[in-house]
Amino acid sequence: LLIGKYNLKKTVTGRNLCPTGHSIVCPYLRTFAMKRRTLLQRLALLAPAILLGRHLHAAETSSAITPLDKAASAWRALLAPEAYAVLFEDDTERANSSPLNHEKRDGTFVCAACYLPLFNSQDKFDSGTGWPSFTQPIAGHTAFSRDFKLIIPRTEYHCARCGGHQGHMFDDGPPPRGERWCNNGVALRFIPATENLPALRS
Repeated sequence: LLIGKYNLKKTVTGRNLCPTGHSIVCPYLRTFAMKRRTLLQRLALLAPAILLGRHLHAAETSSAITPLDKAASAWRALLAPEAYAVLFEDDTERANSSPLNHEKRDGTFVCAACYLPLFNSQDKFDSGTGWPSFTQPIAGHTAFSRDFKLIIPRTEYHCARCGGHQGHMFDDGPPPRGERWCNNGVALRFIPATENLPALRS
């Protein structure tokens, strides 16, 4: 290995020998080792959280909402395949694919599975992301978990009653709350204000 005026001989220990026989630690190898060690330390810290996944629910779930004791697979016959994939397999719909992204009428957005009301129309806004977005949910009707699917932790939220996945909450929304509840349209059903809300489905 030629560095400057020295012709260095690499040894099996990752060191190089200068012409005088003294070992010189290669700065590139030392930098690589430090970066590798830092990466492994960070992955070790993430591991417990990744294992917990969706089981880390926030305490914001209202005690007034009783979670259903119903297996996710039992919803399959009641939902379209794309809705089931999002709600109970944590899939994500394609951006700009939902008609609800452009819904501007007064009304209520309910969970597409169990019909629990989740959002009011006055809290909907155009985020420009291609997914229906809201500034806040109906209090106590959503629950949370930490999502590490993209390595970077995200706040996942789901229906507090049936557990169906809805979307993710981000802190880049408009004032005063500064929140953006980014929802999969297929996980919601819109009920216009001129119609009665449907009975909860079990």
